[in-house]
Amino acid sequence: MPQTSVVFSSILGPSCSGQVQPGMGERGGGAGGGSGDLIFQDGHLISGSLEALMEHLVPTVDYYPDRTYIFTFLLSSRVFMPPHDLLARVGQICVEQKQQLEAGPEKAKLKSFSAKIVQLLKEWTEAFPYDFQDEKAMAELKAITHRVTQCDELQELREKLRPPAVDKGPILKTKPPAAQKDILGVCCDPLVLAQQLTHIELDRVSSIYPEDLMQIVSHMDSLDNHRCRGDLTKTYSLEAYDNWFNCLSMLVATEVCRVVKKKHRTRMLEFFIDVARECFNIGNFNSMMAIISGMNLSPVARLKKTWSKVKTAKFDVLEHHMDPSSNFCNYRTALQGATQRSQMANSSREKIVIPVFNLFVKDIYFLHKIHTNHLPNGHINFKKFWEISRQIHEFMTWTQVECPFEKDKKIQSYLLTAPIYSEEALFVASFESEGPENHMEKDSWKTLRTTLLNRA
Repeated sequence: MPQTSVVFSSILGPSCSGQVQPGMGERGGGAGGGSGDLIFQDGHLISGSLEALMEHLVPTVDYYPDRTYIFTFLLSSRVFMPPHDLLARVGQICVEQKQQLEAGPEKAKLKSFSAKIVQLLKEWTEAFPYDFQDEKAMAELKAITHRVTQCDELQELREKLRPPAVDKGPILKTKPPAAQKDILGVCCDPLVLAQQLTHIELDRVSSIYPEDLMQIVSHMDSLDNHRCRGDLTKTYSLEAYDNWFNCLSMLVATEVCRVVKKKHRTRMLEFFIDVARECFNIGNFNSMMAIISGMNLSPVARLKKTWSKVKTAKFDVLEHHMDPSSNFCNYRTALQGATQRSQMANSSREKIVIPVFNLFVKDIYFLHKIHTNHLPNGHINFKKFWEISRQIHEFMTWTQVECPFEKDKKIQSYLLTAPIYSEEALFVASFESEGPENHMEKDSWKTLRTTLLNRA
């Protein structure tokens, strides 16, 4: 994301204030006097009508919007209207201002105004390229180019827009090869495996963009018709990344349950504990959580004879970090530490922060649910969207870190294509390794065997 990184690196700091910066000027009344419908608190924009917020986005001869505001409004506006409609309204405001300049004494400043409009649209196309995959949006962009800027620079921008997302293919094979290795036959070094998992995480999370994450909010508001991407791809990147977590958890469970000898199962569990620990040290919390989740699945957790041989001190520490009590307080403390390390980092290794994606999504969800979109006076609660924007920006900053570890195609190929057992198959393998110990397990095992016999 070479273009997007330029935008994100400078527009948002630790908090999104929307405060007018020195030398940026202030928005005039504009078409309809929208500035009167914006509410500031200590110089910070906290609410406004949708029309006023749109007018605040458009530059004038003496004003250019704060870049934090540009990003936050473009990101949050899709909750209220599709991007092509916003672009159309921006075009109308631009035309009205141009006509006022042509008819007034400031005609000489028309060139400066046009340059600011080009700059605004350039930032828009760089930060949210998918907005312009829509034919309606492209038509509006072309109209603004013709009626307001009258330059060819935006045509160059359109050619640079990123192509639509494509399916990278299935994550896992449906059938194992004839001579199936286990993970230890491919990689026996926990650190190396943790590094390769980090490679995969950063590769997959790089396919997620700010507008994808904003769908978490807009989806809950039932605004599916306001997507800037096609129905087939609008949630693909989010679902694909979520599926990766589930597949990794199931792979860990498969690798443990498919081992016949108890001694080897013990070694496998201890290996994955060490891998999870290395993931924690790297800052790859998503893989760490997936591994722990895999070992806590019932078919694995019930293997008491195997677990009795495992040195669980390290595992207990990992589970402490991922303790769900107090809203995952321990994990959030560790995440904060990794974030501070990343901000002060001198190397790419120290910059890596991969949060637990499901928890990040839940944070956005609850932030949206506990704060209303509109205030009692009808204004948009922009203070809420500053905070959503801040969290999404922080996440995007983490996704842009270049992985410093050397890629091992053999290990990654195994992680991405090794067959995994279904939940039913995991229980069968688990019961075959260690028989049922109570009535509930005996009933489950009996039911499974009956099902298998009927299939045969």
